[in-house]
Amino acid sequence: MTITPIHPVPGSGSDTSSAPPIELVCPAGSLPALKVAVDNGADCVYLGFRDATNARNFAGLNFDDAAIDQGIQYAHKKGRKVLLALNTYPQPSTSGLWRIAIDRAARAGIDAVILADPGLMRYAADKYPDLRLHLSVQGSATNYEAINFYHENFGVARAVLPRVLSLAQVEQVTKNTPIEIEVFGFGSLCVMVEGRCALSSYVTGDAPNTHGVCSPAKAVRWHQTPHGLESRLNGVLIDRYADNETASYPTVCKGRFDVADENYYAIEEPTSLNTLELLPQLIAMGVSAIKIEGRQRSPAYVGQVTRVWREAIDHCRANLQRYSVKPGWMTELNKVAEGQQHTLGAYHRSWK
Repeated sequence: MTITPIHPVPGSGSDTSSAPPIELVCPAGSLPALKVAVDNGADCVYLGFRDATNARNFAGLNFDDAAIDQGIQYAHKKGRKVLLALNTYPQPSTSGLWRIAIDRAARAGIDAVILADPGLMRYAADKYPDLRLHLSVQGSATNYEAINFYHENFGVARAVLPRVLSLAQVEQVTKNTPIEIEVFGFGSLCVMVEGRCALSSYVTGDAPNTHGVCSPAKAVRWHQTPHGLESRLNGVLIDRYADNETASYPTVCKGRFDVADENYYAIEEPTSLNTLELLPQLIAMGVSAIKIEGRQRSPAYVGQVTRVWREAIDHCRANLQRYSVKPGWMTELNKVAEGQQHTLGAYHRSWK
């Protein structure tokens, strides 16, 4: 299917060479994943420390100082950037850990720090005025007034939008803010306004906003029963799968619920966001970066998704008017999509 942009792209005709480049921002949960992302065409990789300062604080993932240094050296040698996700909210008893993380990032030569907490932004802006700051999706900024506030008060240079906005709403933001806008393009779909989600803490006592976890692995259990394979979170039944169904990682928002006389995915099905077909619109409205979700995923996932999106972005920028999604791209992405399904999520909503 050929996609027609909703607005003309700067430049003449269908050539997008004069349009600002759109960066491909890819996940790195480990040093091998970072290298695979860089080798397959990521413009930026984002990663986190091995502690509660990042929202993917899972055992076996993330970076210590030695791995950070190796990763930055590898990326910079190839002209790519490294971003640090410092995107949870400090707690009074341990707030020093978050400030130390800012210090570590500045010493290491991180290209930008992705922050949610205004107090940390103040600390970073005052102590390290040359350190580039990005507003995390965990900051829950869904309108340009909020984004402009962070820019004017803390010098934030880019904002990552939550995955709850329609295309029209994304365009409204990009038109009314001077800073770069980054949107999620592929990966696990969060249907909540990130930074405000209380579902995980309701079931497990650990909030993704403060503990760096969403459905922590320590609370996950799988049980084969006469009724099918069951997934539980801290003892709470999240889903039950028939023999021919693909089981997904249990999160409350993607569980099945009893509603009236039906049992179904009442909030969101376990499926991946995939916006390949929206690339022309995103470029046309001035989006600066496409983010791939998945720091908890394998290096093989990172390499496969990065490779497809690199080719798609280059293909789209070469000739926007004739851009179409190649079936081979979709085949490759469906292999790694959650539940082997994909959706446009909130982007395709017709209401404003």
